[in-house]
Parts: sequence; structure tokens; C-alpha cells
Amino acid sequence: MATQLFEGKEHASCYQKFRLSPSQEIQDMIFSYLHERLNEPYELAVDVGCGTGQSTKFLAPHFRKVLGTDISEAQIEEANKALKLPNTTFRALPAEQVPVEDASVDLLIACAAVHWFEIGKFLKEVDRILKPRGCLAFFSYLPTMEVHYKDRSEQMCKLIKEVDDHMRKTEHEKVKLVRSSYKEIFDAIPYTDKIRRADMFTKTTMPLADLIGLIQTFSTFQTYLRNEPEKAKDFIKTTEERFLEIMEASSNKTEVEVMWKYVIVLASKPK
Repeated sequence: MATQLFEGKEHASCYQKFRLSPSQEIQDMIFSYLHERLNEPYELAVDVGCGTGQSTKFLAPHFRKVLGTDISEAQIEEANKALKLPNTTFRALPAEQVPVEDASVDLLIACAAVHWFEIGKFLKEVDRILKPRGCLAFFSYLPTMEVHYKDRSEQMCKLIKEVDDHMRKTEHEKVKLVRSSYKEIFDAIPYTDKIRRADMFTKTTMPLADLIGLIQTFSTFQTYLRNEPEKAKDFIKTTEERFLEIMEASSNKTEVEVMWKYVIVLASKPK
């Protein structure tokens, strides 16, 4: 069964508010790959480990039906609150059990999620449900990021690295799969038609408050919060204060630029 680290209602609410949707470049790459292998119209897409639906929603315009699944009932509850799409359904289920018929899925995606699954069992389930020439897309931002603000970028990046280094003390071993850019997951996929890119970057501008909120959605921070709640709360408060000091800003609504590195794995089931 998939690892369960995103169960709490408060965490799910934070996740829904601050987690980012995939960049347009990621979306375009997925659909370009799919279009080269399957003809429209598309019947069914599945988003496994969908969280609160940040990735599920970009699938909806392209498929007759979309299913989002997540092991966390709290995450699914937030997804149902946030997204009211007539062709989209959310269900709380383990990743390794997708309630659809054999060879019925055109596209299956997992965003910042596949590393939490039991890979062997999950890939067998993926093979069962994908159509011939159906596609999978596993993608995730890497745990490290850069933060830029005016001429203070060097100091901002140094601080965000300190934050990452500090929280790595509570990092689950499965996050190593992300830090290695999904190489082990790519190797485990039994299809010959597959590609992996770990050189993709995306930039977004957000208020500092949203960056602080985003950090709090990470599994490392959630583990820290569960183990040492007062220290974790003090750490996140101090982190925000240190950013504001570097920026010489008084408001956490001040916008900063955040740059992520992404990895994406694409594969297609044989005919």
C-alpha cells in the first residue's frame, strides 16, 4: 500500500491552498506524447495520488471522463470541495487499486506522488488498466528550489537551502527516489517506449506568505510538525522573519520569484 503521510485535514487544506498545478510546459509535453501514440477522442484519464486535484483539473477538458484517486480521505474531501467538474470523479483509494476496467485508460498521471507507491504492484495495475498505446506520465518537482528577490537572490537561495537541509533530517527514505530524479522508477517501467527528462525548470511568482505555506505542505515539514510541533512552528515563523529581513520588506504579501527543477517520466504501453 502507498505510504500515508498526507492524511490530516489541516494538511489537506494547506495542500489545496498552496500546492502548485503543473506548468504549461509539463502539460504540453504530456499531451504531445499522448497525441503521437493515440488518436482523439480520448475516453478516460486517471490521476493517481491526486491530492486535492491540482493536476486532475488540467485533464478535464481533454477526456470524456476523469478519475482522481488518493489514499487520503481528507485530500479527496478537499478535492471535491475545490473542483466541481461534471466529468470528474474523486475517490479515496490506494494507488495500487484503480477501479476501472482492463485496457480502458488513455492516460494515467501521478504528480509528486509515484515515489510513495509500492512500485511493483502499482506498475502491474497500470499495465492492467492502460489501453494498448495508452500512456503514463509521472512527474515531480525536485525538493530543492531557488528563491529570487531583486538583488538579494544569493541570500534568498542560501536561506532556502538551509531550510531544505534542516528539514532533510526528517525526510522519508522514499524521497530519495525524487532526489535521484526518478531514475529507479524509470528503470522499473517494463515498456521500451519511454523517456525521462530531469532538466526542466519552471518559474512562478508568489507572495512570500504562499511560499511559506508551500513549505508547510512538504512531507518533511509535516513529519517535523508531528514529531516536534513547537519547534516546527517556531522554525517556520523564524524562516519567514529571516526572508523578510533579507528582503527588507515589512509584508509577507511581497512577491518573490520561485524556480523549480522538474523531472518527468513518460511511457507508452505496447500494442
